[in-house]
Amino acid sequence: MNSSVLIPSASLVGLTIPEVDESRERYGTNILPGQSTNWRLFIDIITEPMFGLLAGACTIYGFLGQWHEGIVLGIAMLLVAGLSVYESLRSDQALQALRQLTQPTVQVIRNTQLIQVPTEQLVVGDIVLLTEGQTIPADGVLLQANDCSVDESMLTGESVPVAKTEAGMPCFGGTVLTSGRIFIRINAVGVNTEIGKLGHSLQTINSEKTPLQQQIHQFVNRMALIGLGAFLLVWFVNFARSGDWVTSLLFGLTMAMTILPEEIPVAFSSFMALGAARMAKLGVLTKQPQTVESLGSASVICIDKTGTITQEGMVLSRLYIGSEQRVVTLPAAISAPAWDVLAYARWASEAEPFDSMEKAILAAYRQHCSPDDPYQRPMVHEYPLSGTPPMMTHIYDSKTGIIQIAGKGAVERIVRVCQLTKPEAEVILQQASQLATEGYRVLGVAGSQWGATPYPTEQDDFTWSFKGLLAFENPPKPNASWVIDQFKQAGIAVKLITGDSPETALSIARQVGLTDDNQVLTGEQVMTLSDEMLWKQVSPIRVFARMLPEAKLRVIQALKANGQVVAMTGDGVNDGPALKAAHIGVAMGRRGTELAKQAASLILSTDDLASMVEAIALGRRIYQNLKIAVAYIVSIHIPIILIVTLPLLINWQYANLLSPIHVILLELIMGPTCSIAFEQEPTEQGLMHQRPRPLNATFFTAKELGMSIIQGLVIALITLVVYYLGMHKGQSLETVRTMTFSSLIMSNIGLTLVSRSNRVSFFQTLRKPNPVLWNVLGITVFILAASLFVPAIRSFMQFSSLSGVQLGQCILAGFIGTFWVEGYKWWKRKTV
Repeated sequence: MNSSVLIPSASLVGLTIPEVDESRERYGTNILPGQSTNWRLFIDIITEPMFGLLAGACTIYGFLGQWHEGIVLGIAMLLVAGLSVYESLRSDQALQALRQLTQPTVQVIRNTQLIQVPTEQLVVGDIVLLTEGQTIPADGVLLQANDCSVDESMLTGESVPVAKTEAGMPCFGGTVLTSGRIFIRINAVGVNTEIGKLGHSLQTINSEKTPLQQQIHQFVNRMALIGLGAFLLVWFVNFARSGDWVTSLLFGLTMAMTILPEEIPVAFSSFMALGAARMAKLGVLTKQPQTVESLGSASVICIDKTGTITQEGMVLSRLYIGSEQRVVTLPAAISAPAWDVLAYARWASEAEPFDSMEKAILAAYRQHCSPDDPYQRPMVHEYPLSGTPPMMTHIYDSKTGIIQIAGKGAVERIVRVCQLTKPEAEVILQQASQLATEGYRVLGVAGSQWGATPYPTEQDDFTWSFKGLLAFENPPKPNASWVIDQFKQAGIAVKLITGDSPETALSIARQVGLTDDNQVLTGEQVMTLSDEMLWKQVSPIRVFARMLPEAKLRVIQALKANGQVVAMTGDGVNDGPALKAAHIGVAMGRRGTELAKQAASLILSTDDLASMVEAIALGRRIYQNLKIAVAYIVSIHIPIILIVTLPLLINWQYANLLSPIHVILLELIMGPTCSIAFEQEPTEQGLMHQRPRPLNATFFTAKELGMSIIQGLVIALITLVVYYLGMHKGQSLETVRTMTFSSLIMSNIGLTLVSRSNRVSFFQTLRKPNPVLWNVLGITVFILAASLFVPAIRSFMQFSSLSGVQLGQCILAGFIGTFWVEGYKWWKRKTV
């Protein structure tokens, strides 16, 4: 291209607001088609197993002529569906808010002004400015370009980026601008784009299930099979004794309802979606709620330096003048040789820099050389940043200035291309090393001239002369040491991966408390090591310097091969592969490129790594509370299952005590407890001082699952004792049913209270704020009181009134069946 400056010409005036509305009305919106949420929600609800069981029970009650029971069960069915709708809408609202927060934006010319708008609001006719790393938001044609190349592999399969140089060349939505800047005019949006026609909608792609999702899915499927077997058994036994297949079918459905743990998948989706919404309030945006689960497993976090643990932006602090072999500290007045170094550095930078070092060069140039920056004459050729170590070169028209060629890059590369003598090179490298050891980021600057075109194929082939060194100051953020310390306390290894020199990287790492040794691996060393050797060396090494994209990717892959759960931060186009490869890719929201944001699973909207500490703490809390909820579900289902099954199998007098109405009432109490109340539980003390859990670890250990089963068995034993004693004393069926049901409700309340923590006592958990839990328990007590003391409800439930002594026995049974766990907790605390 003939210029490095991309300024919209006078003809690029863009659309007016009325023209935008007209275009949107005529051509539609820039949204790809997805599955209808309403239809999906409706289908999900009517295909829920519990909904089907309730529908079957309603039908049987109607067949038996028991219309009151059928109507009430129908209402219960609507309540179950309503709870599902509430949970789904709550989750969808949280996810929709996240989508709005993570939706990419672009710069568009409207009413002759360049403004920022979400990509979904683009219309046909819009003129859009795109920069390196951004995804082209819709189909269009090229208007202006500067050093532009586009990765179109997702459409064409061609891995090599395509150069876009001439006006009128097509640009396709979904492809990525890998270099340069362009103006395009949108000519197709939404379903009319090439990607829309191919049906590549991200909304229709099924994301892979996480290990925890798979474990829960397998558990629910196994319980469904067990429920089917129990349903057939109860139906067969009842039919063999009574000969009434319809009534037997009703009791079989009751059995199936008790076994099906439908609360577990609801709790999982609710916890993940609401957790993602909470993270958004912390400034951590996640595209997939399942990522919340992975955060609690993070065992290694790989961080870059600039803008992550160091402050945003850079300041050019020192110049090394090659001709005088001396260092100048800015902002002191500079001599002509120093001016020469700074001018060449400016000429080797973009006219409108977006890189932090080039911005620092521009600021210093305007302060010390020319406030108007008049150098901007036509650039006739550019060698983009490339090579190992990297370097870039700009060539200017010799007719409008004495300087023709300027280059800057890694000191090692500049020294190499200048073909200095060994003593000269040693002096420069030693000076660069000294500056880097002091914490500066160092670049080399070179200059050259060329007689005529054509230019060399490689920028190394010019006859270069060494000009000097630039030393940039980029001090750590005030909270960097605290963040590193928090990660360490949480058992998370921290590794610095940067493009800086080893000396600079080690200096910054020491300042923030990341390391106190001199161990470092460079990108070149990483690429020369075999897989086996890299796997061995990658764990103890904390600092990686001069890292190229492929070296970053190898480090991430090596850490994963060692069984680590890897989080990786990044912001540039070159970070994309590593961000994608990491278990948890973390992009910077402010300075991150669109490509980095697309490759990552999390976005730090404030670019503050401290948010990751809070996010990991929240991820661990969510996992902790999900375990509490599932353990509660397992424990409370066991007594219900045994109360329905055992009396029938051992042929007690009152064999079929509970009907579908009683079971569904218990389900309506248990559902909100696990999916709403436990989700609100505060973080348990010391959670961030525990080691990360392995990503593929079993959700419940044998000991944890065994404890939940024992809790359920004890509740079942105590409740069956109440059941048996009442029957043995000759109490009526209604009285035995009432006492058994009341004991179950009281056991549920007790189990909810003691389950809030597996370590601390019930009295300590009382001080933990959770108003939602107390509201749910209050509703539970209200339901039980209405069932016992409101005559119409009591009669419908086929209950009888209880005396104060009988009600006290039910409360005592619930207390004994659950609060024994407090003794076990006390014993565990004493033995640790």
